[in-house]
Amino acid sequence: GIGYDGDSDRVGAIDDRGRIIYADRLLAILSRDVLARNPGAKIVFDVKCSQTLPEEIERHGGKPIMWKTGHSLLKAKMKEEQAPLAGEMSGHIFFADDYFGFDDAIYASGRLLQIIASSDKKFSEIADEIPYYESTPEIRIETTDEDKFNIVRDLARYFKERYQTIEIDGTRVLFGDGWGLVRASNTQPVLVLRFEAKTKERLREIIAIFKNKLKEYPSVRFSDEDFLG
Repeated sequence: GIGYDGDSDRVGAIDDRGRIIYADRLLAILSRDVLARNPGAKIVFDVKCSQTLPEEIERHGGKPIMWKTGHSLLKAKMKEEQAPLAGEMSGHIFFADDYFGFDDAIYASGRLLQIIASSDKKFSEIADEIPYYESTPEIRIETTDEDKFNIVRDLARYFKERYQTIEIDGTRVLFGDGWGLVRASNTQPVLVLRFEAKTKERLREIIAIFKNKLKEYPSVRFSDEDFLG
């Protein structure tokens, strides 16, 4: 199944087994087709995407470019890098390969259907070719507009002293077998988090590291249930 938002610039998909195929996995599937047409091309994606996405891009000879969340920011980065494909977890997918470089969800779903139709495999079988890691959906916890950016800057300093980090947009903390992201929403008084690991146990451990640190900030309000996904 295919679904669109109200103005059809975001796409979602459900496979034949009833599973939601999130945008980062859709990008991994689409990138294989785009890289077959454009060997060595750059693919742009946002900081919330799964680690499987850059791994798949590299596996098929492409160059992964991680960038800030926000469809206008991704579109600008795509143009700067002359990338044929870009996308983010919210479902904005941009094609410059045989298209105009903007987020047309109907076109993106057409490209997906073309891949499925030209294969002898079901959509679920194609999706299962992409490695799967344990992950949370996007988690949003309340704070204040006055504090959110300062909190993220403080967290970035704290984690950078202890782990490898990527600070393109907030801080994405790399643990070797997983990662955690915290960034400030640009539009709301919230912190946005996402976590991923190779096992459920490790995922819980990474979440606990972030939760314990976040408890130090009085304006950050959350419960354990907020992290259940």
